[in-house]
Amino acid sequence: MDNLLIGDFEGPLDLLLHLIKKSKMEIFDIEISEITKKYLEYIEQMHEMNLDIASEYLVMAAELIEMKSKKLLPNKEEDEESLEEITSEEELKRRLLEYQKYKESTEVFKNLEEKRLSYFTKAPESLKNYSLEKIENDGSVGIEDLLEAFEKLLQRQQMNKPVNTKIARKELSVKERVVKIRNILKEKKKVNFVELFDDFSKPYVVVTFLSVLEMAKNKEIILKQDSNFSDIYLERVD
Repeated sequence: MDNLLIGDFEGPLDLLLHLIKKSKMEIFDIEISEITKKYLEYIEQMHEMNLDIASEYLVMAAELIEMKSKKLLPNKEEDEESLEEITSEEELKRRLLEYQKYKESTEVFKNLEEKRLSYFTKAPESLKNYSLEKIENDGSVGIEDLLEAFEKLLQRQQMNKPVNTKIARKELSVKERVVKIRNILKEKKKVNFVELFDDFSKPYVVVTFLSVLEMAKNKEIILKQDSNFSDIYLERVD
């Protein structure tokens, strides 16, 4: 028995085409008697499995039985009946060929759709929609400005060049560095961002920068800049 159930087909033509391919026939060479037998056997198997069979499958079964009976029963009006028989068979073959073309084109489009799902595209969009959020509370300095100041600081110190000296490792957490910056701001309410970097080892610089971001995020400080590209100052929030 075929493993495919009636629900796996899109209609009687789909089932017929499957049976024709399974029997290794060509549509133009199908034997109505043989294909009718296979079709009825399949419908009977589905019926025995208590599966609901759509009326369109039964209509096709009736059409096939009629074609088969005209081949088996003697014809009184031989010429007229023979012509009608040929017309019916040719019509069925034409419908099968059209359906086969439709199904093949559907498979092509389905494969193209699956391939297309492997690609992702996005319409052009302004990068302003992805600009980083302001981290201060007076709107004067954004994180872009702070990053630019940090980059200039690194360039001035030429930290990207290797240093032929040994530096003792000193572990420092962001939490500890925040406490030290707070103490600096207790002595003077306003301090230049660059003045915080009294040590230019990479771990110290990174921790200091992260500490400034943390304090700005928590609104402990305000970042201010008199004009574009000028020095950035940290101001304590009382």
